[in-house]
Amino acid sequence: MLKDIIERVGPSRFVRTPTGSHLDALVRSIVSQQLSTSAAATIHSRVVALVGKEQPLPEDWLALDDPDLRAAGLSRQKIAYIRDLARHVHEGLLPMAKLHAMADDEIIAALTQVKGIGVWTAQMFLMFRLNRPDILPVLDLGIRNAIRRAYKLRKEPTAKRMHTLAKSWEPYRSVASWYLWQSLELPVPARVETSG
Repeated sequence: MLKDIIERVGPSRFVRTPTGSHLDALVRSIVSQQLSTSAAATIHSRVVALVGKEQPLPEDWLALDDPDLRAAGLSRQKIAYIRDLARHVHEGLLPMAKLHAMADDEIIAALTQVKGIGVWTAQMFLMFRLNRPDILPVLDLGIRNAIRRAYKLRKEPTAKRMHTLAKSWEPYRSVASWYLWQSLELPVPARVETSG
């Protein structure tokens, strides 16, 4: 149960102070897809070095040549994703300056119009960039595994069951999710649910 996890993990360290721009945070998310943290950081620093600015603007990303981005370590697919993101921001289709004032669902809808940004990436942006307190990332494998362990379930929970279990966590499901991620570092409970 979540109460036990909170007692074992201790005080929450969920809230972060974001650095850089929203655009950079999303570019980092795209670069990081299916890569280790260290590999993603190396490629991101190479790509930013190509731009020559710590905080590249959308037009800076659009001006880069594909061969240079490929040489920096980006796949063709990720180059296309970053260009689509930059185009959305440049054309005002993704209103970066207004995101903080938008509702969670509106932000997810806006972000997922960009190629390469799915619901999970949008939810991570909401949680760790905008510090939104009530996000439950049901697509996250770690969260699913943590709920399975915490509630001693035989099978991975469905999204519907996760929402049911998380009802009592509102309006702080982001904090609850942070605790669930931390719980994966704790010893595994021995008893397993028998009812299925």
